[in-house]
Amino acid sequence: MTTMKWSPAKRLRGTVRPPADKSISHRAAILGAMAAEPVRVRNYLHAEDTTSTLNAMRALGALVTVDGDLVTIRGTGLRNTTDLDQPIDVGNAGTLMRLLPGWLAGQEGRSYILDGDASIRRRPVDRIAEPLRAMGAVIDATDDRLPPFTVTGARLRSITYDLPVASAQVKSCVLLAGLVAEGATTVVEPAPSRDHTERMLTAAGVTVHRAGPAVTVTSVDELVLEEITVPGDPSSAAFLIAAGVLVPGSRIQVVGSGTNWTRTGFHRIVERMGGIIVGDLEEAPGDGVVGEEPIGDLDVAYGPLVGTTVEADEVPLAIDELPLVALLGCFAEGETLVRGAHELRLKESDRIATVVDGLNALGGDLEATEDGFLVRGTGGLRGGTIDSHGDHRLAMLGAIAGLASREGVTVTGMEAAEVSYPTFAQDLGGLLKG
Repeated sequence: MTTMKWSPAKRLRGTVRPPADKSISHRAAILGAMAAEPVRVRNYLHAEDTTSTLNAMRALGALVTVDGDLVTIRGTGLRNTTDLDQPIDVGNAGTLMRLLPGWLAGQEGRSYILDGDASIRRRPVDRIAEPLRAMGAVIDATDDRLPPFTVTGARLRSITYDLPVASAQVKSCVLLAGLVAEGATTVVEPAPSRDHTERMLTAAGVTVHRAGPAVTVTSVDELVLEEITVPGDPSSAAFLIAAGVLVPGSRIQVVGSGTNWTRTGFHRIVERMGGIIVGDLEEAPGDGVVGEEPIGDLDVAYGPLVGTTVEADEVPLAIDELPLVALLGCFAEGETLVRGAHELRLKESDRIATVVDGLNALGGDLEATEDGFLVRGTGGLRGGTIDSHGDHRLAMLGAIAGLASREGVTVTGMEAAEVSYPTFAQDLGGLLKG
């Protein structure tokens, strides 16, 4: 376990490029393995989670070659995965665990066991099991809701599924299953969630129709994708943005970041709190589905913050960045309230509990609620020690807190950041020298 001390920073200056997008890298590997012809994925993220996805695609019969940030995948096609006599190891990758069963559910007559690390075994899969069972697949889970679990493929029937909670992972799982189901499969969202799967399917020649909250795909014979370029990860960039906003005298440029509207909810929250972010962010999409991801550069500067309220309909568009909202709230004037974020309790750790307890230990004034948290702004944080609990986002949160604190923060388990941002310490160190 790695322990690292992050001392108060005088200022941050310079230009930084966030790592490739984790969500898009997962999807590119899975759809590449489902495609009829070889797919080149440029700027693929090489991190623990996304390596688990490449290994899973290899296990299912895809040929995967890696040449730097170029990954080439020669897939099996939609319906011809390899039989396995051992479990598919998803490691710590929750996205892989929830998306892959959508494809496996259509492998008629074949069964696959999915398992992972100790953290994954605490993350429920009942939300994907319900729609896949309705489509005809057999899902056998531990205690009916936890990994390890078995997916037995079947001839799938199309359904219209109303998501009980907005979730891009559950939506994507059902849409992938819909590719091999008879007829048209529709997912109805209670609120918008990230739309990377819909965009990538459109690029692969699938007819994707969006009508308000409903997204529909129809059965296809094959996917045809030639090349995918993965943009910088907005969720990783968010930590750099938070550092630039919190540390006095800072001025940084974040280049090559994805600016997809469904991924920049955090940016809009920061701007509402008074943070300075200048750049071309994608506008809210209409019913059309485009087959590409927008990329842009952002200028970020320090500025005083005020508290805000994050409502439930904003949560899916900023779910991974809500711990940073808690951190910003500690430095803001007034109170910051997040509600409708029960999903945070089902992440790599219970992020409501770990964030509230962790920031309180550093001198914050936070209160956990059933579906979020309340932060009473104190003007800053004293500092101290925070445990990552094996959660990559909590490790990076502690580092940013340290830079903005009065006495610095020691992060226990800093290596967890490598799950999504292997060069995090290096990149942040470069801004400290600017």
